[in-house]
Amino acid sequence: MEYRQPKLAVDCIILVQGRILLIYRKNEPVGWALPGGFVEYGETVEQAVRREMLEETGLELEQLEQFHVYSDPSRDPRGHCVSVVFSAQGKGTPAAGDDALKFRLIEPGDVPESEIVFDHVRIIQDFVSGRYGRQHRRPQAG
Repeated sequence: MEYRQPKLAVDCIILVQGRILLIYRKNEPVGWALPGGFVEYGETVEQAVRREMLEETGLELEQLEQFHVYSDPSRDPRGHCVSVVFSAQGKGTPAAGDDALKFRLIEPGDVPESEIVFDHVRIIQDFVSGRYGRQHRRPQAG
């Protein structure tokens, strides 16, 4: 029997002027996603998220907080991957780099579900309906 363990990754919900930053991945799986990447040997998850966000978005992070851990074995089509998800305020001007072909900012309530890869729709929905949603929910019409 071959011994294998899940890969460890980080993803980050970066808020820029109250909107969520998405990147368009140029590598498989191609599509819109939260910026993220794998934790390298010898670094903490906090170091990894700061490194990955700077590489993919050009942003430094402020108010970095761990949001949740997602570990469903089917969450990543490349194989079993556990992701520690953070939230933060982006500092600077976003610029796509590394695995990101381009970026866009979305309103927390306007998630383009059919265009997003991985399980990032669920992550964004969890974030918006959780503590962020209680503080920043859009007023309801009527």
